[in-house]
Amino acid sequence: MAGSNGSNVTALFRASTAHSPSYFTLNRAGGGGAGEIVDFCIPCNPYFPTPGMFDELGSRLREILTYYPSSADTITAELCQLLGLNPQTVAMGNGSTELITWIDHLLVRESLAVPVPTFGRWTDQPMETGKRVDMLLLPEARGFALDPSSFVQFVRSRGSRVAVICNPNNPDGGLLPKQQVLSLLDQLQDLDLVVVDESFLEFADEGQETSVAAEAVLRTNVIVLRSLGKNFGLHGVRFGYLVANPGIAGKVRAALPKWNLNSFAETVVFMLKEHREEYAGSLTRVCRDRQEMIWRLSQLPGLTVYPSQGNFVYVRLPEGADGAILRDRLLAEHGVLVRECGNKIGSSSRFVRLVVRPEQDVVHLVTAMDQVLYGGRLRSAPVPTPAPEPPQPMLAQVPAQARPEPQPQPAFQAQPQQQTPAPMLAQIPAPSQSQPLPLQNPPLALAHEPAGGQPLAARGLAPAHSARPGLTAAAMAAGYTSGTAAVDRLIAQA
Repeated sequence: MAGSNGSNVTALFRASTAHSPSYFTLNRAGGGGAGEIVDFCIPCNPYFPTPGMFDELGSRLREILTYYPSSADTITAELCQLLGLNPQTVAMGNGSTELITWIDHLLVRESLAVPVPTFGRWTDQPMETGKRVDMLLLPEARGFALDPSSFVQFVRSRGSRVAVICNPNNPDGGLLPKQQVLSLLDQLQDLDLVVVDESFLEFADEGQETSVAAEAVLRTNVIVLRSLGKNFGLHGVRFGYLVANPGIAGKVRAALPKWNLNSFAETVVFMLKEHREEYAGSLTRVCRDRQEMIWRLSQLPGLTVYPSQGNFVYVRLPEGADGAILRDRLLAEHGVLVRECGNKIGSSSRFVRLVVRPEQDVVHLVTAMDQVLYGGRLRSAPVPTPAPEPPQPMLAQVPAQARPEPQPQPAFQAQPQQQTPAPMLAQIPAPSQSQPLPLQNPPLALAHEPAGGQPLAARGLAPAHSARPGLTAAAMAAGYTSGTAAVDRLIAQA
């Protein structure tokens, strides 16, 4: 990502308002160099499909691209046989996002409640169709953990008719136990709809035991959403499914376009029965890598690494560090791509989401973050050959207890920048002296979930607040609400 190509690529992130640029966009902007990027942004399964499966798909590429796929009913029936589901309770879509779109159009009439931060389509999609979106801000002091009773109370106070939770949640990876999810469903059984998005549940330590898909088919107002692209590491194939009672599932199936599933999706689904063992093994390896990654990231002082049950880890950067600058420098100088979360409602540029990858990639990530944040002073290594005008660290001083010798930068590195960036901070507190985030103006669209007293000891977090700037009247017109009439009138008059 050297020279002007590196500038072209980082500019793409500044132009994006909702999601990171696609791999293909990055590849074009970088002159075909995207294959050299170590990707910690897109949450794929790095161990599945296996190399042998890719070889088989490659050998069948001509027929896959030449011929129409079978009907969605045929592909759905095969998937249901594999998963032990009744096809009448399942609808398959061109990715879970297509199903979210149809859920909104068909089943969300006026309002939807969702905790934030979370997957952006659950806030953006209903607002795009004029629905009111009631957002409960998850408390950072509790590690962004959702308290089901607080969420139920929030839904009641807002009068929301649809409720959504992601389990595990994206971007923090927080997971509710099955009994708590079922209790929440029981308390909200009078709503029009409750959606449990289990798109990342396969990566949880006890994923199958936590799913409520079997219970959803027996309830009149529950949908469980699943993403096959995330589980199988095949986002480009675009396939996902929902599970619900036959009435709801049939309503969604009837609205879906004919041939909404492509030939790649069909080919992969029909391959799966021969590769169950490899798939199960891939999930075990991801769980192992997640624990190793959390441990390695925790060695960097000033970082807060939140417990996760997804195939990603949510990280709060040291105070004063800007996630957008970190993202751009990691990509330009080290070929490492991360997900900066400043454009997620309920988050800020102080946070990044990092996808779980194999150990050697994580070592590269930690080394790169050490170099950008601290100038490589945290890890002992031989002194590297000096480079002309090397970029300066984002943070000028390492905590006093950790001052090893410098380590050479990773082999993949761009040409040095012409202008040396000034350090962002003179000093960062040591991990044991981490300070809470400064309180900003809370967004009027968000209601704060009570922190419940002291932070959870198991999560080891200091009390803090994460906030975004106040919303304007235009935002209110787009569907945001504070839930308080007096506040809404003031915004409308602003």
